[in-house]
Amino acid sequence: MHITPARVSEERDWIVARADRVVPIINDVRDDLGDIFETDVDAVTTAQYRTEVDAVFADGDLAVNVAALVALLRGLDVDGDYPGFIVDEVLGRELAGTIAGRQPLRTLGEATYHYADVHVHGEEGENAGVDDCEAALAAGFQERLPGWDWTERESPFSVE
Repeated sequence: MHITPARVSEERDWIVARADRVVPIINDVRDDLGDIFETDVDAVTTAQYRTEVDAVFADGDLAVNVAALVALLRGLDVDGDYPGFIVDEVLGRELAGTIAGRQPLRTLGEATYHYADVHVHGEEGENAGVDDCEAALAAGFQERLPGWDWTERESPFSVE
């Protein structure tokens, strides 16, 4: 695989074009986790998602890594799928964490990826890694976007 600035731009465009599939996954995950943790979590709009994709890709060092992971997942297919499910899990988890950012969001993105992944299934004829890619995009971006009350308050553990 050869990653160039043009390829990074192509992967960014693919991610933006998947908003119609990724944003509903984000909102389903937020609804489910909000119920589990007994909290209200704001829904994400397509515009918020696209703005955050732009923010990720404005950081060239982050962008090249996100683009490479997306390209790997988009091209990944394994005959019979099951024997290759570990590699798509590893790549998906890493993509979600890379997008989510610093700790603790990185670990939350990785954990959320596994939750989202069991609920996301690709379309007939798609490579096996595409649904993992969509689950990872949803998990990573949902951590970056506002809506979780605990991320919008001062931490009680800050030391001055």
